[in-house]
Amino acid sequence: MSARGLRLGIDLGGTKIAGIVLGPDGATRAEARAATPRGDYAGTLQAIAGLVARLEGEAGAPCSVGIGMPGAISPRSGLVKNANSTWLNGRPFHADLEAVLDRPVRVENDANCLAVSEAVDGAAAGAGIVWGVILGTGVGSGIAIRGRALSGRDRIAGEWGHNPLPRPTDAERPGPPCYCGRSGCIESWVSGPGLAADHRRRSGDDLTGEAVVARMRAGDPAAQASFAAYLDRLGRGVAHVVNLIDPDVIVIGGGLSRLPELIAGLPASVAPHIFSDAFDTPVRASLHGDASGVRGAAWLWNAA
Repeated sequence: MSARGLRLGIDLGGTKIAGIVLGPDGATRAEARAATPRGDYAGTLQAIAGLVARLEGEAGAPCSVGIGMPGAISPRSGLVKNANSTWLNGRPFHADLEAVLDRPVRVENDANCLAVSEAVDGAAAGAGIVWGVILGTGVGSGIAIRGRALSGRDRIAGEWGHNPLPRPTDAERPGPPCYCGRSGCIESWVSGPGLAADHRRRSGDDLTGEAVVARMRAGDPAAQASFAAYLDRLGRGVAHVVNLIDPDVIVIGGGLSRLPELIAGLPASVAPHIFSDAFDTPVRASLHGDASGVRGAAWLWNAA
Protein backbone atom coordinates (compact mmCIF):
# COMPACT_ATOMS: atom_id res chain seq x y z
CA MET A 1 0.00 0.00 0.00
CA SER A 2 1.22 3.53 -0.75
CA ALA A 3 2.26 5.81 2.07
CA ARG A 4 -0.93 7.84 1.75
CA GLY A 5 -3.17 4.84 1.28
CA LEU A 6 -3.81 5.67 -2.37
CA ARG A 7 -4.98 2.79 -4.56
CA LEU A 8 -4.68 2.92 -8.33
CA GLY A 9 -6.87 0.68 -10.47
CA ILE A 10 -6.58 -0.14 -14.16
CA ASP A 11 -9.36 -1.80 -16.16
CA LEU A 12 -7.92 -3.23 -19.37
CA GLY A 13 -10.70 -3.44 -21.93
CA GLY A 14 -10.70 -4.44 -25.57
CA THR A 15 -10.98 -0.86 -26.84
CA LYS A 16 -10.03 1.33 -23.88
CA ILE A 17 -7.94 1.27 -20.71
CA ALA A 18 -9.56 3.05 -17.77
CA GLY A 19 -7.64 4.19 -14.72
CA ILE A 20 -8.61 5.60 -11.33
CA VAL A 21 -6.98 6.57 -8.04
CA LEU A 22 -9.02 6.05 -4.87
CA GLY A 23 -8.30 7.56 -1.50
CA PRO A 24 -8.58 5.57 1.74
CA ASP A 25 -12.24 6.63 1.95
CA GLY A 26 -13.02 5.46 -1.61
CA ALA A 27 -13.20 8.99 -2.98
CA THR A 28 -11.85 9.48 -6.50
CA ARG A 29 -8.56 11.37 -6.56
CA ALA A 30 -7.77 11.06 -10.27
CA GLU A 31 -9.22 9.46 -13.41
CA ALA A 32 -7.90 8.94 -16.93
CA ARG A 33 -8.41 6.79 -20.01
CA ALA A 34 -6.34 5.67 -22.96
CA ALA A 35 -7.03 3.70 -26.13
CA THR A 36 -6.10 0.02 -26.01
CA PRO A 37 -3.39 -0.81 -28.56
CA ARG A 38 -5.32 -3.74 -30.00
CA GLY A 39 -3.13 -6.62 -31.12
CA ASP A 40 0.00 -4.99 -29.69
CA TYR A 41 1.24 -6.66 -26.49
CA ALA A 42 4.26 -4.43 -25.92
CA GLY A 43 2.14 -1.39 -26.74
CA THR A 44 -0.44 -2.49 -24.17
CA LEU A 45 2.22 -2.68 -21.44
CA GLN A 46 3.50 0.77 -22.34
CA ALA A 47 -0.01 2.24 -22.46
CA ILE A 48 -0.70 0.94 -18.95
CA ALA A 49 2.65 2.29 -17.70
CA GLY A 50 1.90 5.68 -19.22
CA LEU A 51 -1.54 5.77 -17.63
CA VAL A 52 -0.13 4.82 -14.22
CA ALA A 53 2.48 7.59 -14.45
CA ARG A 54 -0.17 10.13 -15.46
CA LEU A 55 -2.52 9.15 -12.64
CA GLU A 56 0.20 9.17 -10.00
CA GLY A 57 1.23 12.61 -11.23
CA GLU A 58 -2.32 13.88 -10.80
CA ALA A 59 -2.68 12.20 -7.40
CA GLY A 60 0.64 13.62 -6.24
CA ALA A 61 1.93 10.40 -4.66
CA PRO A 62 2.90 6.81 -5.46
CA CYS A 63 0.02 4.33 -5.40
CA SER A 64 -0.54 0.63 -5.10
CA VAL A 65 -1.59 -0.78 -8.47
CA GLY A 66 -4.31 -3.30 -9.22
CA ILE A 67 -5.19 -4.49 -12.72
CA GLY A 68 -8.48 -5.90 -13.96
CA MET A 69 -8.09 -7.84 -17.18
CA PRO A 70 -10.01 -10.21 -19.42
CA GLY A 71 -9.09 -13.82 -18.83
CA ALA A 72 -6.77 -14.96 -16.05
CA ILE A 73 -3.17 -15.70 -15.15
CA SER A 74 -2.53 -19.43 -15.12
CA PRO A 75 -1.12 -20.46 -11.72
CA ARG A 76 0.83 -23.23 -13.47
CA SER A 77 2.60 -21.29 -16.19
CA GLY A 78 2.21 -17.66 -15.14
CA LEU A 79 0.85 -16.93 -18.62
CA VAL A 80 -2.48 -15.38 -19.62
CA LYS A 81 -5.29 -17.73 -20.61
CA ASN A 82 -8.92 -17.31 -21.72
CA ALA A 83 -8.60 -13.64 -22.70
CA ASN A 84 -10.86 -12.39 -25.47
CA SER A 85 -8.16 -9.74 -26.00
CA THR A 86 -6.28 -12.54 -27.70
CA TRP A 87 -2.91 -10.78 -27.97
CA LEU A 88 -2.55 -11.25 -24.20
CA ASN A 89 -2.93 -15.04 -24.30
CA GLY A 90 0.24 -17.00 -23.66
CA ARG A 91 2.09 -13.93 -22.39
CA PRO A 92 3.69 -13.37 -18.95
CA PHE A 93 1.49 -10.31 -18.43
CA HIS A 94 1.72 -10.15 -14.63
CA ALA A 95 5.50 -10.50 -14.53
CA ASP A 96 5.97 -8.05 -17.39
CA LEU A 97 3.74 -5.46 -15.69
CA GLU A 98 5.72 -5.71 -12.47
CA ALA A 99 8.93 -5.24 -14.44
CA VAL A 100 7.60 -2.24 -16.38
CA LEU A 101 6.11 -0.58 -13.27
CA ASP A 102 8.96 -1.65 -10.95
CA ARG A 103 6.66 -2.67 -8.08
CA PRO A 104 4.32 -5.47 -6.98
CA VAL A 105 1.05 -5.49 -8.93
CA ARG A 106 -2.15 -7.37 -8.19
CA VAL A 107 -3.92 -8.76 -11.24
CA GLU A 108 -7.43 -10.17 -11.30
CA ASN A 109 -10.15 -11.10 -13.77
CA ASP A 110 -12.26 -8.06 -14.63
CA ALA A 111 -15.54 -9.70 -13.58
CA ASN A 112 -14.07 -10.48 -10.17
CA CYS A 113 -13.09 -6.81 -9.94
CA LEU A 114 -16.72 -5.82 -10.48
CA ALA A 115 -17.77 -8.11 -7.64
CA VAL A 116 -15.09 -6.68 -5.35
CA SER A 117 -16.09 -3.10 -6.16
CA GLU A 118 -19.75 -3.68 -5.45
CA ALA A 119 -18.96 -5.66 -2.28
CA VAL A 120 -16.67 -2.98 -0.82
CA ASP A 121 -18.69 0.19 -1.40
CA GLY A 122 -21.30 -0.52 -4.05
CA ALA A 123 -24.73 -2.12 -4.35
CA ALA A 124 -23.72 -5.00 -2.06
CA ALA A 125 -21.56 -3.05 0.42
CA GLY A 126 -20.83 -5.16 3.48
CA ALA A 127 -22.40 -8.37 2.16
CA GLY A 128 -20.52 -11.60 2.87
CA ILE A 129 -20.86 -13.40 -0.49
CA VAL A 130 -21.44 -11.26 -3.57
CA TRP A 131 -21.99 -12.66 -7.04
CA GLY A 132 -21.42 -10.07 -9.75
CA VAL A 133 -22.95 -10.90 -13.13
CA ILE A 134 -21.95 -9.05 -16.29
CA LEU A 135 -24.56 -8.98 -19.06
CA GLY A 136 -23.44 -7.13 -22.15
CA THR A 137 -21.78 -7.98 -25.44
CA GLY A 138 -20.50 -11.02 -23.56
CA VAL A 139 -21.52 -12.73 -20.34
CA GLY A 140 -19.33 -13.31 -17.33
CA SER A 141 -19.37 -13.23 -13.57
CA GLY A 142 -17.18 -12.86 -10.52
CA ILE A 143 -17.41 -13.73 -6.85
CA ALA A 144 -16.29 -11.70 -3.85
CA ILE A 145 -16.20 -13.08 -0.32
CA ARG A 146 -15.97 -10.49 2.45
CA GLY A 147 -14.78 -7.95 -0.10
CA ARG A 148 -12.04 -10.10 -1.62
CA ALA A 149 -12.04 -11.82 -4.99
CA LEU A 150 -12.53 -15.57 -5.12
CA SER A 151 -10.11 -16.58 -7.87
CA GLY A 152 -10.17 -20.35 -7.39
CA ARG A 153 -7.48 -22.99 -7.67
CA ASP A 154 -7.20 -22.62 -11.46
CA ARG A 155 -8.27 -18.93 -11.53
CA ILE A 156 -11.59 -19.72 -13.22
CA ALA A 157 -14.03 -19.11 -10.35
CA GLY A 158 -17.08 -17.32 -11.71
CA GLU A 159 -16.59 -18.44 -15.33
CA TRP A 160 -20.31 -18.75 -15.90
CA GLY A 161 -20.99 -17.74 -19.48
CA HIS A 162 -19.45 -20.81 -21.10
CA ASN A 163 -21.43 -23.37 -19.16
CA PRO A 164 -24.45 -24.86 -20.95
CA LEU A 165 -27.89 -23.38 -20.46
CA PRO A 166 -29.55 -25.35 -17.63
CA ARG A 167 -32.68 -27.41 -18.24
CA PRO A 168 -32.87 -26.78 -22.00
CA THR A 169 -36.09 -27.52 -23.82
CA ASP A 170 -36.07 -29.64 -26.97
CA ALA A 171 -36.30 -26.44 -29.01
CA GLU A 172 -33.18 -25.10 -27.28
CA ARG A 173 -30.99 -28.09 -28.17
CA PRO A 174 -28.20 -28.06 -29.22
CA GLY A 175 -28.32 -24.27 -28.94
CA PRO A 176 -26.62 -21.50 -30.90
CA PRO A 177 -22.95 -21.95 -31.77
CA CYS A 178 -20.60 -20.05 -29.48
CA TYR A 179 -17.24 -18.56 -30.37
CA CYS A 180 -15.63 -20.87 -27.80
CA GLY A 181 -16.36 -23.80 -30.13
CA ARG A 182 -19.30 -25.25 -28.21
CA SER A 183 -23.04 -24.81 -28.67
CA GLY A 184 -25.72 -23.69 -26.25
CA CYS A 185 -23.49 -21.70 -23.89
CA ILE A 186 -25.28 -19.37 -21.49
CA GLU A 187 -23.49 -16.46 -23.19
CA SER A 188 -24.96 -17.37 -26.56
CA TRP A 189 -28.47 -17.00 -25.07
CA VAL A 190 -28.35 -14.12 -22.57
CA SER A 191 -25.80 -11.66 -23.95
CA GLY A 192 -27.08 -8.61 -25.82
CA PRO A 193 -26.22 -10.21 -29.18
CA GLY A 194 -27.83 -13.44 -27.88
CA LEU A 195 -31.13 -11.62 -27.31
CA ALA A 196 -30.94 -10.10 -30.80
CA ALA A 197 -30.15 -13.46 -32.43
CA ASP A 198 -32.99 -15.22 -30.63
CA HIS A 199 -35.45 -12.52 -31.71
CA ARG A 200 -34.23 -12.88 -35.30
CA ARG A 201 -34.80 -16.64 -35.19
CA ARG A 202 -38.28 -16.12 -33.73
CA SER A 203 -39.57 -13.24 -35.83
CA GLY A 204 -37.25 -12.80 -38.79
CA ASP A 205 -36.58 -9.21 -37.69
CA ASP A 206 -32.89 -8.31 -37.69
CA LEU A 207 -32.70 -5.93 -34.72
CA THR A 208 -30.14 -5.06 -32.09
CA GLY A 209 -30.80 -6.07 -28.51
CA GLU A 210 -31.53 -2.40 -27.72
CA ALA A 211 -34.11 -2.25 -30.49
CA VAL A 212 -35.79 -5.44 -29.25
CA VAL A 213 -36.12 -3.84 -25.80
CA ALA A 214 -37.53 -0.63 -27.31
CA ARG A 215 -40.15 -2.59 -29.22
CA MET A 216 -40.95 -4.63 -26.12
CA ARG A 217 -41.61 -1.40 -24.22
CA ALA A 218 -43.79 -0.16 -27.08
CA GLY A 219 -45.99 -3.25 -26.75
CA ASP A 220 -44.80 -5.26 -29.76
CA PRO A 221 -45.95 -8.87 -29.10
CA ALA A 222 -42.97 -10.51 -30.82
CA ALA A 223 -40.47 -8.43 -28.88
CA GLN A 224 -42.35 -9.08 -25.64
CA ALA A 225 -42.18 -12.82 -26.30
CA SER A 226 -38.44 -12.62 -27.02
CA PHE A 227 -37.77 -10.68 -23.82
CA ALA A 228 -39.88 -13.11 -21.77
CA ALA A 229 -37.85 -16.02 -23.20
CA TYR A 230 -34.65 -14.11 -22.40
CA LEU A 231 -35.70 -13.62 -18.76
CA ASP A 232 -36.67 -17.28 -18.45
CA ARG A 233 -33.27 -18.44 -19.69
CA LEU A 234 -31.44 -15.92 -17.55
CA GLY A 235 -33.41 -17.11 -14.53
CA ARG A 236 -32.40 -20.72 -15.17
CA GLY A 237 -28.78 -19.76 -15.56
CA VAL A 238 -28.74 -17.62 -12.42
CA ALA A 239 -30.54 -20.27 -10.35
CA HIS A 240 -27.89 -22.82 -11.26
CA VAL A 241 -25.23 -20.70 -9.54
CA VAL A 242 -27.43 -19.65 -6.63
CA ASN A 243 -27.94 -23.34 -5.84
CA LEU A 244 -24.17 -23.75 -5.71
CA ILE A 245 -22.89 -20.68 -3.82
CA ASP A 246 -26.05 -19.20 -2.21
CA PRO A 247 -24.87 -15.56 -2.44
CA ASP A 248 -26.06 -12.84 -0.08
CA VAL A 249 -26.52 -10.38 -2.96
CA ILE A 250 -26.55 -10.70 -6.76
CA VAL A 251 -25.29 -7.60 -8.55
CA ILE A 252 -25.96 -7.17 -12.26
CA GLY A 253 -23.47 -5.17 -14.33
CA GLY A 254 -22.95 -4.58 -18.03
CA GLY A 255 -25.18 -2.80 -20.50
CA LEU A 256 -28.26 -4.92 -19.78
CA SER A 257 -28.08 -3.96 -16.09
CA ARG A 258 -29.60 -0.64 -17.10
CA LEU A 259 -32.92 -2.32 -17.87
CA PRO A 260 -35.26 -1.94 -14.88
CA GLU A 261 -37.47 -4.65 -16.39
CA LEU A 262 -34.59 -7.09 -16.07
CA ILE A 263 -33.76 -6.24 -12.46
CA ALA A 264 -37.43 -6.31 -11.47
CA GLY A 265 -38.33 -9.45 -13.42
CA LEU A 266 -35.33 -11.65 -12.72
CA PRO A 267 -36.24 -12.88 -9.19
CA ALA A 268 -39.50 -14.42 -10.41
CA SER A 269 -37.60 -16.21 -13.19
CA VAL A 270 -35.03 -17.56 -10.73
CA ALA A 271 -37.39 -18.66 -7.96
CA PRO A 272 -38.91 -21.81 -9.60
CA HIS A 273 -35.46 -23.35 -10.00
CA ILE A 274 -34.12 -22.77 -6.48
CA PHE A 275 -33.71 -25.79 -4.22
CA SER A 276 -35.19 -24.05 -1.19
CA ASP A 277 -38.50 -23.08 0.32
CA ALA A 278 -38.04 -19.46 -0.78
CA PHE A 279 -35.88 -17.17 -2.92
CA ASP A 280 -35.42 -13.72 -1.44
CA THR A 281 -31.81 -12.97 -2.44
CA PRO A 282 -31.58 -9.27 -3.43
CA VAL A 283 -30.94 -8.67 -7.13
CA ARG A 284 -29.50 -5.19 -7.70
CA ALA A 285 -28.03 -3.17 -10.53
CA SER A 286 -24.39 -2.25 -9.99
CA LEU A 287 -24.05 1.04 -8.15
CA HIS A 288 -20.87 2.12 -9.87
CA GLY A 289 -21.93 1.08 -13.38
CA ASP A 290 -19.12 1.17 -15.93
CA ALA A 291 -16.68 2.25 -13.18
CA SER A 292 -17.13 -0.93 -11.15
CA GLY A 293 -14.32 -2.80 -12.87
CA VAL A 294 -11.70 -0.09 -12.45
CA ARG A 295 -12.73 0.63 -8.85
CA GLY A 296 -12.57 -3.07 -8.05
CA ALA A 297 -9.05 -3.24 -9.49
CA ALA A 298 -8.00 -0.49 -7.09
CA TRP A 299 -9.71 -2.27 -4.16
CA LEU A 300 -7.62 -5.39 -4.83
CA TRP A 301 -5.27 -3.77 -2.34
CA ASN A 302 -8.02 -3.37 0.27
CA ALA A 303 -6.59 -6.22 2.35
CA ALA A 304 -3.19 -7.81 2.75
